[in-house]
Amino acid sequence: MIHLGIIGTNWITHQFVAAAIETGKFELTAVYSRRLETAQAFGERYGTVQYATDLAEFLALPRLNTIYIASPNSLHFNQAKAAILANKNVIVEKPAFSTPKEMAEIIQLAKEKNVLFFEAARNIHEANFKKVADILPEMDQIIGANFSYMKYSSRYDAVLAGEEPNIFSPKFSGGSLSDLGVYPIYAAVGWFGMPQSIHHFARKIVTGVDGIGTVILRYPDFDVTILHGKIGDSFLPSEIYTTSETITLDGINAISHMTRHKRLENEVVELPLEVKDNPMVEEANHFAAIIEEPTTQANQNRYQQLLKLAEEVNGLLYELRNQAGVSFSADKE
Repeated sequence: MIHLGIIGTNWITHQFVAAAIETGKFELTAVYSRRLETAQAFGERYGTVQYATDLAEFLALPRLNTIYIASPNSLHFNQAKAAILANKNVIVEKPAFSTPKEMAEIIQLAKEKNVLFFEAARNIHEANFKKVADILPEMDQIIGANFSYMKYSSRYDAVLAGEEPNIFSPKFSGGSLSDLGVYPIYAAVGWFGMPQSIHHFARKIVTGVDGIGTVILRYPDFDVTILHGKIGDSFLPSEIYTTSETITLDGINAISHMTRHKRLENEVVELPLEVKDNPMVEEANHFAAIIEEPTTQANQNRYQQLLKLAEEVNGLLYELRNQAGVSFSADKE
């Protein structure tokens, strides 16, 4: 059994804990929060759970071996570093880190301490994501793709009222690209590899981070255009174009409907998909498999693939953010 501790008590942590428990491979062992009442309010639904308001005491709790971190983005690095130094595996919610320097340091430290680091990029672990990856090689030449993930954040209302919530704060490494754009970036790199060149046209909001933007990833024979935003809503599907057909996806962060429009055959084919009630179950299962048997060749290969993908995406996010003139406090550290 994997004994899980959590840092960050928001809705996504509840979703991950529920998914982890559903796998039958995790149990929630401990909750960390700066306020005891917050920790207790989170953990009470999960049975016997230990609580801590001091990070060092939390990481020293017996049995605890894996930490899930879903605190504000800028806190991930120091919390993950402390956990690894305490010989814990870490699962860090996307975006895991603000800069390539932070990412490289954590990966190296985890290697030295013989523990595991995972970035929790949920969409790449879904069976439906793999289904797209499996059919791409059998298709004709790809000539382009459009990915869209734009969803209005209720916290933008606070920005309009003169406040600076974490998700829109450069101090906490916020913004649309970091929060939502990471999903289509992961999809593009996961399916097509690293682009030859990248371009980001973003609009900054009053806090200094990007509120909406368009990314172009240029490959040798095609471009991937990405629309991301947190200050408006988009209802566009995501599409992949080839010389003979178009794949239409109802979402890039979570795929629940996929259609192949075959022009030459004048045929529309809806592909059967399996959708989990909790979209984080598949990634929890993948993490558990590697944690439980880290030395098998298959798991070693999969782990290295995940690390490589995380580094590549992190590097792209950093360069794209710089193109948009978005500076985080973490850049100065």
